Amino acid sequence: MTVHIDRDEHVVTVTIDRERKLNALDYPTIDALLASLDRIDSDDSVRAIILTGAGRRAFSAGADIPSLAQSIAGGPERALREVVRRGHTLTRRIEEFPKPVIVAVNGLAYGGGCEITEAAPLAIAAEHATFAKPEISLGFPPPFGGSQRLPRHVGRKRGLEMILTGDPVPAARAAEIGLVNTVVPADELLDAAHHLAHRIIRHAPTAVAACLRAVTRGINLPVDEGLAVEASCFAATVPTDGVRTGLRRFLDRTVESR
Repeated sequence: MTVHIDRDEHVVTVTIDRERKLNALDYPTIDALLASLDRIDSDDSVRAIILTGAGRRAFSAGADIPSLAQSIAGGPERALREVVRRGHTLTRRIEEFPKPVIVAVNGLAYGGGCEITEAAPLAIAAEHATFAKPEISLGFPPPFGGSQRLPRHVGRKRGLEMILTGDPVPAARAAEIGLVNTVVPADELLDAAHHLAHRIIRHAPTAVAACLRAVTRGINLPVDEGLAVEASCFAATVPTDGVRTGLRRFLDRTVESR
């Protein structure tokens, strides 16, 4: 198995386990990640996901180049089907997942590894982690959504500098430009990811899902359309237990403080 799942109560850690290949994303690994996300999505007791790589050298070096080369040799239609559509499906699934996905970047995140980081709503990096968009050195643009998400996250000029040069970016710079939330010592990475997960899952799952949906769907829309998305997400939470419990807790505290 190239994907392992470990559970700690309501938090699941999904590990890409191809350490000798720098956790490169061959097709079976991408398919296994998608299948794992489907299982986690259907399990209501799972509240948050941490996604990381095996070992300390790499989160993921990106697409498995031998597999990719075979697909490209088969022509544009095969390359689109096997590479782009599969990669888009994975990053879109992570981006739109109804539970928070926290990427714990434990080493280099190149190509598809960087694109997964871009797609995830939250990311924490070890101090030694590096990020790069090396696809240009192979003669093509990022195929897993990176040409669209990265400039939206870090700005057009910063994104294009990474995409057009292929040069690696250290973790501290990644945090500075907004590619990751924070940087921690390597031996604290998973603890930091779990701490963040528990800060989130203390809140009602319906509220967490609504916040994720509102931001993900609205972020690239004009403000008026985004506000309509926000209103819809708010309305969906009104009849939920989460709202009733949250309001009751607040009102009880207000009464007690008088």
